[in-house]
Amino acid sequence: MENQVLESSEERTFQYQDSLPSLPVPPLDESLSKYLDAVKPFLNQEEYQRTEDIVKKFGNGIGKELHQKLLERAKTRRNWLEEWWLNVIYLDLRISTQIYCNIAGPAPYIENCWPPKEGTQIERACVHIWHTLQYWDLLRAEKVAIERSGNAVLDMNQFRMLFCTCKIPGVTRDSIGHYFKTESEGECPSHVIVLCRGRVFAFDAIHEGNMVTPPEIFRQLTYIQKRCHSEPDGPGLAALTSNERTKWAELRQYLIDLDAKNLTLLEKIQRSVFVVCLDDSNPHATPEDYSEVTRLGLAGDPTVRWGDKSYSSIFFSNGTCSAFCDHSPLDAMALISMLTYVDKKLIENEGKWKGSDKVRDIPWPEELVFTVDQKIIKEIGCTKELYYKKVSDLQLVTYVFTSFGKALIKKKKLHPDTFVQLALQLAFYKCHGRPGCCYETAMTRRFYHGRTETIRSCTMEAVEWCKSMLDPSDSTYQRLQLMHKAFAKHNKMKKECENGKGFDRHLLGLLLIAQEQGLPVPELYVDNAFTASGGGGNFVLSTSLTGYTRFSGSAVPMVHHGYGFFYAIRDDRIVTTCSSWKSCPETDAEVLCRTVFQSLQDMLQLTVAAQL
Repeated sequence: MENQVLESSEERTFQYQDSLPSLPVPPLDESLSKYLDAVKPFLNQEEYQRTEDIVKKFGNGIGKELHQKLLERAKTRRNWLEEWWLNVIYLDLRISTQIYCNIAGPAPYIENCWPPKEGTQIERACVHIWHTLQYWDLLRAEKVAIERSGNAVLDMNQFRMLFCTCKIPGVTRDSIGHYFKTESEGECPSHVIVLCRGRVFAFDAIHEGNMVTPPEIFRQLTYIQKRCHSEPDGPGLAALTSNERTKWAELRQYLIDLDAKNLTLLEKIQRSVFVVCLDDSNPHATPEDYSEVTRLGLAGDPTVRWGDKSYSSIFFSNGTCSAFCDHSPLDAMALISMLTYVDKKLIENEGKWKGSDKVRDIPWPEELVFTVDQKIIKEIGCTKELYYKKVSDLQLVTYVFTSFGKALIKKKKLHPDTFVQLALQLAFYKCHGRPGCCYETAMTRRFYHGRTETIRSCTMEAVEWCKSMLDPSDSTYQRLQLMHKAFAKHNKMKKECENGKGFDRHLLGLLLIAQEQGLPVPELYVDNAFTASGGGGNFVLSTSLTGYTRFSGSAVPMVHHGYGFFYAIRDDRIVTTCSSWKSCPETDAEVLCRTVFQSLQDMLQLTVAAQL
């Protein structure tokens, strides 16, 4: 088994961490010229002229000083952005991060060994939990293969955050509790938390030095389920994690003051390997439509979600499943690597356990019974009401485009990711009659503790091509020429971003330096062009490729009048998730998704027509 995860038995998962290059600070003039290029689609000539003057002034004045200070900061840190990014983008947020920041995704197992079937929740959960624990064990032994991009070793730090990690609410800033340790580093918590019908249970994954087996996990989960189904529901304390952060921090402190034992129980949840959510819903799911599983995974019953855990595994009553994650400590790809391992193991074993049925005499699960009073009970009620009010506004579809996928796109010698991004630009243009500022995630894991950079997909080249596609007087040849230009531009930006030569993180760094020094906010950041082009978290299209994998992801839109758009590109299909808010009259996730599918066909037609 280990050899499938290992590229070579010599390499240890984290062995190159110390030799990874530091995150670079790009030259100021390059970043500013890229920024000017990126704002063009959203400004008229006069506005652009004004922005150009502001950027010039910035580059010759305050920007220069801030850039010098940023270079100074980068001299003493291997990643000048890391601490800032964690705090400013995640831990300082006061909104409900469970709703607005968490990420989720449906499992593809229904396509192979686990079609939806009532009564399979526990038997499937125990096998899935076991494979996940095997991966945790491999990670502790540093036997998970190091990931590479070409020959470049990628930073593996986020893998440490998958397990035994939890966000802890603070009154003004949250913190991250991280308890994972490799075998060589020492003891690591080994218990799993199970949430069911408003109650919280824990059991240890290791008994007398050996991992519990699926039949033993089955026994533990059956015990929990039987008790929950025959006794009154618990208070549903987990729902409190969906609150606005300051409110949750205050309620958490109130719980601790109420009874010191509550702190011990909270810490037990924080330290756990991961959380298992047994959910009574039975979402409809087919290989072409995962909408309901995705929606319930992202925004389902808050009493069986600990929104602050870095990884929760949700099992629905019909045996469908979903992953749910706090986004602060990690990005989706670390999670997808782990789930891809589990998926491979499930397929190899036809979703079954083929080992011994022997069940040792292991301790029964322990229920974590919190001391609560009327105030807490009332707060849980209010929190649930508010949560359901907010998530009922979410429109979300996960549809599968089955006409073609990576294989055909590559045959046309085109980049599959760029293909989808341009189809999305065209779809947005068709739906809204204007360009849509777009954030696509690029991975910067070639650098020490690197996370992401922004690829701004809405380029002048993309817009010119969209206009041409919608102009009946343009020829196929003109459209094709413009499409190739748009492809070339996107591919170039993607490469630059992955190599630390994007500009969004750089501009953020300069702004944060100004704030730390108590300086006024430079004009560049208050100029309309900054917001109109997506800066300051204002992207109308918030998008991410979840790899050429079987796992798709989801999150809510970045802005109220925007969309979330996430996609996984397989050989023969493209799995897409689109989200929007129902209360915004101008957006409709369903319509945009269907229009993207139409645009994918339009693009293929264009390449076919070109060959005639």
